[in-house]
Amino acid sequence: MCVQTKPRFLLFVLFLLFVSHRTCFSIVGDTLLVGQSLSARETLISQNGTFELGFFKPGTSVSIYLGIWYKNFENKMIVWVANRESPSNDPASSKLELSADGNLVLLTNFSKTIWSTALASSMSNTSTAEAVLLDDGNFVVRDGSNPPNIYWQSFDYPTDTWLPGGKLGINKHTGQVQRLISWKNSEDPAPGMFSMRIDPNGSSQVFVEWNRSHRYWSSGDWDGERFTLVPEMRENYIFNFSHVSNENESYFTYSVYNTSILARFVIGVSGQIKQLSWLEGVWNWHLFWSQPHDPADVYGLCGAFGVFNENSSSSCECLKGFKPLVQNDWSSGCVRKSPSQCENKRSVGKEDGFLKISNLTSPANSKTYQKVSAERCRLDCMEICSCVAYAYNNNSGCSLWEGDLINLQHSGVADGLAGAEIYIRLAASELEQQIGNGSTRTDKNADAVFPVEKSTIKRTVRTTLAVAIPTTLFTLGLFMYFRCLRKGKLIHKGKEYTGHDLLLFDFDIDPSSTNKESSSVDNRKNRWSKNMELPLFSYESVSVATGQFSDKLGEGGFGPVYKGKLPKGLEIAVKRLSERSGQGLEEFRNETILIAKLQHRNLVRLLGSCIERDEKMLIYEYLPNKSLDFLLFDANRGQILDWGTRIRVIEGIAQGLLYLHRYSRLRIIHRDLKPSNILLDSEMNPKISDFGMARIFRGNETQANTNRIVGTYGYMSPEYAMEGLFSIKSDVFSFGVLVLEIVSGKKNTSFYHSDILHLLGHAWKLWNSNKALDLLDPILGDPPSTATLLRYINIGLLCVQESPADRPTMSFVISMIANEHVALPEPKQPAFVACRNMAEQRPLMSSSGVPSANNVTITAIEGR
Repeated sequence: MCVQTKPRFLLFVLFLLFVSHRTCFSIVGDTLLVGQSLSARETLISQNGTFELGFFKPGTSVSIYLGIWYKNFENKMIVWVANRESPSNDPASSKLELSADGNLVLLTNFSKTIWSTALASSMSNTSTAEAVLLDDGNFVVRDGSNPPNIYWQSFDYPTDTWLPGGKLGINKHTGQVQRLISWKNSEDPAPGMFSMRIDPNGSSQVFVEWNRSHRYWSSGDWDGERFTLVPEMRENYIFNFSHVSNENESYFTYSVYNTSILARFVIGVSGQIKQLSWLEGVWNWHLFWSQPHDPADVYGLCGAFGVFNENSSSSCECLKGFKPLVQNDWSSGCVRKSPSQCENKRSVGKEDGFLKISNLTSPANSKTYQKVSAERCRLDCMEICSCVAYAYNNNSGCSLWEGDLINLQHSGVADGLAGAEIYIRLAASELEQQIGNGSTRTDKNADAVFPVEKSTIKRTVRTTLAVAIPTTLFTLGLFMYFRCLRKGKLIHKGKEYTGHDLLLFDFDIDPSSTNKESSSVDNRKNRWSKNMELPLFSYESVSVATGQFSDKLGEGGFGPVYKGKLPKGLEIAVKRLSERSGQGLEEFRNETILIAKLQHRNLVRLLGSCIERDEKMLIYEYLPNKSLDFLLFDANRGQILDWGTRIRVIEGIAQGLLYLHRYSRLRIIHRDLKPSNILLDSEMNPKISDFGMARIFRGNETQANTNRIVGTYGYMSPEYAMEGLFSIKSDVFSFGVLVLEIVSGKKNTSFYHSDILHLLGHAWKLWNSNKALDLLDPILGDPPSTATLLRYINIGLLCVQESPADRPTMSFVISMIANEHVALPEPKQPAFVACRNMAEQRPLMSSSGVPSANNVTITAIEGR
């Protein structure tokens, strides 16, 4: 009896274990109701069984993401990711919940929200809300009693995949753009370097961009059936694309003629866009078309110091002396194996050298100088610590590169491109290793290393010293005598410095091809100007271009600004350093060097400079709508800035700051962000200007301290104004003030004589009284969306919180702007609420004792 019972008991236990095991991985259908949650071990499956939603780990990553994928595929083909920038690391405590207020909330550690839809205010009846994974792969929150009434849908927030029925477009009221953004790499769904979007200027084109700024492919115009630059669409029999444009939005969408065909449109980590289809029975994804056709046409595919090579197994490789920063992630580029002498302060007596690499296409960010000798070219690069490479050609002269080398390719991958010889700067130890690997000076086909080997130097030094020293001293004496004599003559003639002729300069080609006059003497006189990476112009040509400085646009702390026009029609703005200005050569040099290295649509473009006699001038692109404060704080002109334009200005400033803080070659803190330093182009796009106060952060540096406070009170963060501490969070504070000023149309200091100290205090008081809508500029009338208005006020208050740790980064600010349905944290009390405006206590003067011409704020210009 006992013998028979025991096996039955064991079978019963095994059955319970089996049921328990199955329960852990149970599937709850396609719907979540209010109060239900989805654990990391559960999934939703669309009704037709095509799509599945749940938690996943990409590759070998330990991070947990919520996503949607095709169900019946051996490898998960992810088509959407909810929390691509905020993964969870604990599957046991992660869950998706449809809360009582009708919001989808992604939780980790059981209670910490890392993603949400934040749509409670727009729901009429939250009790009937349901979250459903539809058959087309769209995840929606809708009214269960009226399914067509959709509150939120994943199709509005695509990641790297565009599914049939989804949109790719722009909201004309808010300026919000729906982009496809590549994964960072195959195991990290965070936003990568490549993106695709519709033309924000209103044409029917689609662009593919690198770093959200450099456009490297265009679809051509939409002719009603196809894109003009995508010939493959002429034979289209699968996809039905259409373009919709009305007063609210402009977008592209598509469907498939045969609903049994699966389709997806993807932007990959390779920077190519691909239209793919899946036919039952074929069991493979069919590539319908891709662009760019040639991977060599993808800009920056291999990252900084990476070289595209179609003969390489990975298509990318690092320059000699460099190694990948992140394995299997070429978008992160390469870094030096050994730091250069300039980077390594401990390296004493070991001079950097150069390694010749042949058959490369020239990097995109080259600057070409006058025709000097090859040796002079090498020495010029050696003298500039930030110079990473040079090239010399008898026809084009000397080219120098500073910062990261982007878009390097072996010349064989592109037809018609002649291979260049580029000399890459390397540390002495790395050069010695390259020599040991077979790179010698005597083998013409091998890489040449400079400087010459130390053994050669030792053999020649003793021989030359006895003759060289007395000869050099004698020659130097004669040289200095005649140099001083010549300089006196030049000054007497009024021609101490001669640069390029601004009237003849073509800004679309290299400086060397537009001015045949040699300026090698001038470069030796102005040694630091080689860091500028932009042309120097003669005083006479700038004077003629501006009509002898007759058309004055305004005046700031730097000095007066004049309008000019070149013979080809290009309009320019010339900032002329005033003798009264507290800014000197250091600020002038700082702005010139910094802004010449920056390229972004939301940063002002610096065309050149002029340094002659006692004159120091900067030549910029002319922006016809002047500065933001010119329009924003005027009752009549402020009407030009409608709500949609103000949102576009806020987003543009945020994008520019994000580039400075994270994506530029140098991490830059602006330190003087204010409305007068935001210029507006003809289409009201904002451009950040005035980098005279900016500072560079290098490596892992996140915070710095200064004994001299520079900038503008009213826009300074408390830690900077009080203690001299500044970081990227200092710019975030200034951005928050700007947001509140743009929303309200009021200056931060306009409450100076009222009971409230300033705009921050006024906004905080209204926020706590649930009257934040009263902050809106009366010129705008009723807000088009109260939820959007409250969101921007919330973002502004988050940015001006007293503690830097509480303020968001600009990347998080961009995320809050783009994902308008994600819940925002509650702001804490802003800085300076409990004290009088500092400008009231002590007016801040420039070092010359002359206040800024800006009657709103006072800029301090002092040494660092």
